[in-house]
Amino acid sequence: MAEPIKHRYDFVLYFDVENGNPNGDPDAGNLPRVTPEDGHGIVTDVCIKRKVRNYIEAAKEDEPGFDIYIKEGVPLNRSDRRAVEAVGMDPDQKDLAAAIKKAKKTNPELNVMIRDYMCQTFYDVRTFGAVMTTFVKGNLNCGQVRGPVQFTFSRSVDPIIPQEVTITRVAITTEEDAEKKGNEMGRKYVVPYGLYRMEGFVSANLARKSTGFSNEDLELLWQALANMFEIDRSAARGKMSVRRLVVFEHESELGNEPSYKLFDRVTCQKKEGVDVPGSFSDYGPIVVNEEDMPAGVTVEVKV
Repeated sequence: MAEPIKHRYDFVLYFDVENGNPNGDPDAGNLPRVTPEDGHGIVTDVCIKRKVRNYIEAAKEDEPGFDIYIKEGVPLNRSDRRAVEAVGMDPDQKDLAAAIKKAKKTNPELNVMIRDYMCQTFYDVRTFGAVMTTFVKGNLNCGQVRGPVQFTFSRSVDPIIPQEVTITRVAITTEEDAEKKGNEMGRKYVVPYGLYRMEGFVSANLARKSTGFSNEDLELLWQALANMFEIDRSAARGKMSVRRLVVFEHESELGNEPSYKLFDRVTCQKKEGVDVPGSFSDYGPIVVNEEDMPAGVTVEVKV
């Protein structure tokens, strides 16, 4: 097993969308998410994590150690039973949680054994952590694993103006409707243009104490963030692109500077005379202030 990372990292990611819906809100008819107070666009951390998971799954093709735990079409209990089998228990027991409780009494190392298996097997558990209900019910501490990598909500640099577009579809839903009409009307929602900013954190302390997140895992994370939209094309998301990925590396495990001070060094503003940005070219350069960097901190522009 590879050694966990030894340095803390903070990073800033900029991405944009053109005529697409980067993250629809199911509570609002799938409208693009916006802040109610000022109309800035929002993309949740969960949305970006899903894209990272999808990239890892596509890039690694079930390579050992890079399985995905939170995966479409795969019940979590199925993956939990793999861990139970790996530590020598019968995975076919009906009440698995009860069996785990019983086994824990005779095997005090069961908690660590299952946690290590889940972290070594599933990239997303090793990276983001997980709440594993089966093990929580079995009174195992490993049921809740804190991951070393966390994202903030992405927020648009400027307010966005979502648009509702009416479309015509020839696919009629019912036989009865097909006898009356040849098409139906539908709706889709898009953001004509929006530039979003996300901030993230990588904890070497949690990597060492909890999941074993390694340098190989870290490089794969940067690769996934840089390319996640390249395998996520759809009519709903239109043209989405990663515009900048700025990484701050600390020379220590706990860090050498507060994150917010490093994030403040990365800025992007509209060009003079632009009221409503319609493309990335309506913004000035994404600037990284590298002057008087704090001791023990280096910066690298990955994208």
